Amino acid sequence: MSDNKTRFELTRRGFMAGTAGLGMATAGGLFGVPAFAAAEEKPKKGGVLKLGIGGGSTTDNFDPRILKDWVPVNQAYMVMNGLVEIDANNNAIPELFESWETKPGATEWTFKVRQGVTFHNGKALTADDIIYSLNLHRGETTSAARSTAAQLADVVKVSDSEVKIVLTSGNADLPYILSDYHFLVVPDGWTDFNKPVGTGPFVYDTYQPGVRARFKRNENYWKPNAAWVDAVEVIVINDISARTNAMMSGQVHAINQLDFKTVDLLKRNPNLNIVQSAGGQHFTFLMDCTQAPFTDNNIRLAIKHAIDREQLLKTALRGYGRIGNDHPIPSTDPFYAADLPQRPYDPEKAKFYLKQAGLDNLKLSLSASDAAFSGAVDAAAIFRTSAAKSGIDVSIKREPADGYWDNVWMKAPFCMSYWGGRPTADQMLTIAYSSTSAQNDTHWKNETFDAKLLEARALLDKAKRKEIYAELQALISNEGGAMIPMFGDYLDATSKKLKGVTTHPMFNFMGARLAEKVWLES
Repeated sequence: MSDNKTRFELTRRGFMAGTAGLGMATAGGLFGVPAFAAAEEKPKKGGVLKLGIGGGSTTDNFDPRILKDWVPVNQAYMVMNGLVEIDANNNAIPELFESWETKPGATEWTFKVRQGVTFHNGKALTADDIIYSLNLHRGETTSAARSTAAQLADVVKVSDSEVKIVLTSGNADLPYILSDYHFLVVPDGWTDFNKPVGTGPFVYDTYQPGVRARFKRNENYWKPNAAWVDAVEVIVINDISARTNAMMSGQVHAINQLDFKTVDLLKRNPNLNIVQSAGGQHFTFLMDCTQAPFTDNNIRLAIKHAIDREQLLKTALRGYGRIGNDHPIPSTDPFYAADLPQRPYDPEKAKFYLKQAGLDNLKLSLSASDAAFSGAVDAAAIFRTSAAKSGIDVSIKREPADGYWDNVWMKAPFCMSYWGGRPTADQMLTIAYSSTSAQNDTHWKNETFDAKLLEARALLDKAKRKEIYAELQALISNEGGAMIPMFGDYLDATSKKLKGVTTHPMFNFMGARLAEKVWLES
């Protein structure tokens, strides 16, 4: 853990200290097989990879603007490529942008477009495709990434192989920001997101949203040492017990989002590997700050003091994670606010804040579903028990998994959710807490927060930047609408027949890119 953190700090320090010449190497040598996998067995082509994935819905499609859960994100990466990739050490490395550089102040960037790449329909990749794909998230748009893309003041075609991006203010993290899974690339003018065309490792074959999908290998894929299997079959299995059974019985080669309660049991299965990755994944109890009673910060603070975080980590996550402090930045991030006092479980303090709100007790309805995260309903029950000691009576409204993200998330006044984390503090804070973000899921708005976030983004002085990010974490913790009691490790299970699997700090399934990187034992 500490070694990964050190490498991350060195990488980010390089971005912040540099002005010109921040270009990265081209793909040769970056997309090779992991060293341990190469030593274990030489990769080979062939076979059909079968994945049992939780986090799918009948409303899913491939529109990069609305990707919001594990199944659509993984499937999108099978068909499309991003501009920048986050590697296993949390470094930003080239993808369809093969190199970049910035001028002093980090407000104007130039990106080289990778040459020799073709879409599945035979069209050659050019700057026009990248500009169109970025503009899907700019201006009048429903994109979940519109607040992130709002930083892009101008996106200009310099030539077919070069794009210039001008920012509203300096941001040394721009390559990391462009790694966001919403910024996937489609052909210029493409609108049919039920039948997607991309430059990715696999070609769309068949698709039944929320049920299953099949993708065939792209025989002309531009990355070396990738896309080993002949085809990928995705089976949507939202029920964690059914997903686990499919893994145990050999129906699939890998599953995501393990049930924390069964990890130790699965570890004893000689046919399976457990992939455990620490990162920024965190689980949330969301309070809508625009709806009563959560408009009163005293109520929000009462709730934050009414949860037994240690018990929750021990019981709901079986210890596979870390305690949270009601803000989204993990302890592995170089900008983590280590000096912010940890909020304890304190029923008396919760009662105090209820009285400050003019109440002796409080009745709440909490919408919960394991669609939010494995063990969410159990976590809700643990919270109900601990909150009762504070005079807070929590009733649990069990919601169906299908449609949870469309019908409950950002609509119910009090509900369960999760965030997969982001590679930089700025990106996480911007997408989930800035006032203009389409994914500000607590509807919390704070002018001081917005102004300081903008200020920190433009700073190249790491110490000053860290100071401001600490203030922002304190603001969210003390005033925001998200109760964040715990960070959970990413936990996947894979068959021992599946080779090339590694840990990754961004999301389950190797940052949602497992399909293009693994191969099957013959």
